[in-house]
Amino acid sequence: MPTGPDMPERALKVLPVTPEPAGVPIDCRNCGAYQLCMSLWLKTGDSSLLERVVKKKQVFKRGEVLYRMGQSLEYIYVIRGGSVKTCINTEDGQVQVMGFHIAGELLGLNAIGNRQHNCEARATGVTSVCEVSVDRFEELAREDPAIQYEIFKIMSAEIRHGQELLLLLGKHNADERLAAFLLDLSRQFAQRHCSATEFNLSMSRSDIGDYLGIAEETVCRIFARFQDEGLVSSECRHIKLNDVERLRQIACHRPFRDL
Repeated sequence: MPTGPDMPERALKVLPVTPEPAGVPIDCRNCGAYQLCMSLWLKTGDSSLLERVVKKKQVFKRGEVLYRMGQSLEYIYVIRGGSVKTCINTEDGQVQVMGFHIAGELLGLNAIGNRQHNCEARATGVTSVCEVSVDRFEELAREDPAIQYEIFKIMSAEIRHGQELLLLLGKHNADERLAAFLLDLSRQFAQRHCSATEFNLSMSRSDIGDYLGIAEETVCRIFARFQDEGLVSSECRHIKLNDVERLRQIACHRPFRDL
């Protein structure tokens, strides 16, 4: 998780995790590519192999671009800390936010097919990443079925998330979309062993609106109502989910009396 000026320390509530095998870097334990790296590490016993796959580690400031739409694919990016938004510039000059990505997620997998990025990735806060060589990565995947299997699992999760987003945009109203969005963030932070109820929204209200297909003013209005009803508390970009069950009811179309 990021610790820069955009991310107050109070939001970094990291929960206890199961001890990892000796020698595993602490930055790796909650990473989305962890099982891929462990497949290499445990099979060969050679930690230097990871350094030959992970070409370099970079830090991007808020607003800096990791890659642009149409750029040739060279690396898969693994977010070590911070957050990134992916977006597409439409023909009429509008920006469509495609997703928000936090520590532990992989970026660039959808470009493997034609070796060209189909969207832009931009840091929404101070963000550190590992750049994984695609050529070397593919070579290792061809040699090891365990690595192929881990890639399949990661891609399957991305496909499922895309399907859930289509359902959210097609069948839910603005309140339900925002409630589902907050719950999805909660789930992602929980998977990274961070607090599921207190975290920072690295993205702006405008970006949230673009992602959910609703106006920025509507996002602000719903946030204000959720606060008035005691469902959430927020200060700047720090948010606390006070009533997760109620948010689940809203996200699932069901009135609270159905609890």
